[in-house]
Amino acid sequence: MGSAEGVSFVALIPARHASTRLPGKPLADLAGLPMVVHVAHRARESGASRVIVATDDVRVADAASAHGVEALLTGAGHATGTDRLAEAAALLGLADDALVVNVQGDEPLIDPALIGTVARLLATRPDASIATACHPIASAAELFNPNVVKVALAARGLALYFSRAPIPWARDAFAQLADDPHARAVAALPAGLPVYRHYGLYAYRAGYLRAFPRLEPAPLERFEALEQLRALWHGHRIAVHVAAGVAAPGVDSADDLDRVRKLMAAGTPGGPA
Repeated sequence: MGSAEGVSFVALIPARHASTRLPGKPLADLAGLPMVVHVAHRARESGASRVIVATDDVRVADAASAHGVEALLTGAGHATGTDRLAEAAALLGLADDALVVNVQGDEPLIDPALIGTVARLLATRPDASIATACHPIASAAELFNPNVVKVALAARGLALYFSRAPIPWARDAFAQLADDPHARAVAALPAGLPVYRHYGLYAYRAGYLRAFPRLEPAPLERFEALEQLRALWHGHRIAVHVAAGVAAPGVDSADDLDRVRKLMAAGTPGGPA
């Protein structure tokens, strides 16, 4: 088994069969393979020492195993994917300092290099409990889209805050946009405005994963519907890698699935790291 330039880490892929918008999503066919298997193949290319699908459904586990991917059955009552990973880390008996990368099961075009980069980032940041990634935002439409999660960064690449709102707010440049959705969509971003789209790839230490289920949900988390705010609320630091280019598209809906199928048929790779 390999590692990402000397950093040993386990890639865990949480995959839930039930999905409100796209039931059976992990098993959706992409070029003759279940989507979750494509994700596992990408994770293998990252240099992970071990790649494991963590699922609550035997159909997903069986599909992974049938294609040579290790699978682990977890409980069905987890509120978040991180809770599922916490159970998986416990079942695997990982040491507290073991590095675990959460590779979402609906990211079949994820760049393997980015997975390794986030693992290495956490390995070099003992001041952080989590590492993640973001991409620069280039358009106002993206900045003002509440479905696009934004992250504001502090010095040394630590996350200050994550939000569905446009952060940071350019007070003067955006003064006329507060009540005009159309103007927001076509506005020009001020030069140099440090706006970043969060990409939902996370590296943790197993010790943090063990502690996570005991952390009370934060009020910020409940209103923004962003689980990573729980970590910030409780004083954990999150290191953020700023990746070049644009984020690889994930699959949340049938339209997303069609888009990814077309991209795969065209041979389009994942986004750069």
